[in-house]
Amino acid sequence: MTIVGNAACSFEPVPDWPQIPADVEMLEAVGVAIDSRDRVYVFNRSNRPVLVFSADGEYLDGWGDGLFVRPHGIWIDKDDSLLLVDDMGHNVRRFSADGDLLQTIGPSGEPSPTNIDGMDFRTISHGAPPYNMPTNIVADSAGDLFITDGYGNARVHHFTVAGEYVTSWGEPGDGPGQFNVPHGLGIDAEDRLYVADRENSRVQIMSRAGELLEEWTDVVRPCEVYVAADGLVYVAELGRRSGLFGWEQPDPLSPGSRMSVFNTDGKLLARWGGGDDPASPTDFYSLHDVQLDSVGNLYTAEVSASASLNATQPSTGCPTLRKFVRRK
Repeated sequence: MTIVGNAACSFEPVPDWPQIPADVEMLEAVGVAIDSRDRVYVFNRSNRPVLVFSADGEYLDGWGDGLFVRPHGIWIDKDDSLLLVDDMGHNVRRFSADGDLLQTIGPSGEPSPTNIDGMDFRTISHGAPPYNMPTNIVADSAGDLFITDGYGNARVHHFTVAGEYVTSWGEPGDGPGQFNVPHGLGIDAEDRLYVADRENSRVQIMSRAGELLEEWTDVVRPCEVYVAADGLVYVAELGRRSGLFGWEQPDPLSPGSRMSVFNTDGKLLARWGGGDDPASPTDFYSLHDVQLDSVGNLYTAEVSASASLNATQPSTGCPTLRKFVRRK
């Protein structure tokens, strides 16, 4: 039996999960989310953007052809509706579980002006309104929505559950409350937001009003944060061996992609991966998302295709979607 983590928090990898039909291409799973019945929804950059699996890995459904420019972030709300973030489409929309469009949150289709040159976040001159390549979304206990905006902006946007714009905060930079690629975010039982400030290699913990409460720096290019029901905080780290911008060089001496588990006080409880053998069941190549189901099993999504464009090693043999069964 292969076990990852440690005595405080351990998991067993599930090989060959899930079962993908021959007519479904899974180029790369960019996001994963779990509904109230523990069905697994995968946001997929391919011919069928939304894939649905049972907890056992059985393929149940797929939809979304032609609806997205480039899938990026996914969140399932309390009513099992899907909140889907399309970064290159510059939009955030709510869909039913069957793929019916229910709501468009904010503007759609046109990037807001931040002066970014291509994908170079260093050229962003100022924070702007929604959206310029948004990345991820969460809902708080009241149903209000918080969106990281992301590749072409440097802000978090707040909308009501009805889709009404409330406010935004953040500017480009590495100071307190500033962001360089706010890529993902989690939310805890107290409605504190955990912003994965990826290119600053930190997690900024903030109030719903944008007040900086705490900063964690024992992470390397975090892509996403998920706060489980038991209060454990899972951070999917991309590392510095893959998924780099064109002006950066991979660093084989720096950590590769890994999973880190903290408590809400920021104490590191478990960590595995690091990129030394990313095709193995116990390592990672390019972690991009993480979620847990109702019994504590863990699911991860990796951008193995796009992250290999500037990397220390190719992604050959590296899965894009994984499951780990909770053991302790």
